[in-house]
Amino acid sequence: MKNNLKILRREKKLSQQELGQRLDVSRQTINAIEKGKFHPSLPLTIKIVRFFKKDLESIFLMDN
Repeated sequence: MKNNLKILRREKKLSQQELGQRLDVSRQTINAIEKGKFHPSLPLTIKIVRFFKKDLESIFLMDN
């Protein structure tokens, strides 16, 4: 699954560390999500969607 997390994070001028703190996860978790190496849990996905005030499909893109 691809995502736009890195783009959205940079638009808000946040480091991975800062975003992780706001979402109560580690910087490493944010890095892994951005690189597509880790798929967030449903609760974390909801936190991300709410934080960025975007719909799910504008952040996470399903691979075809």
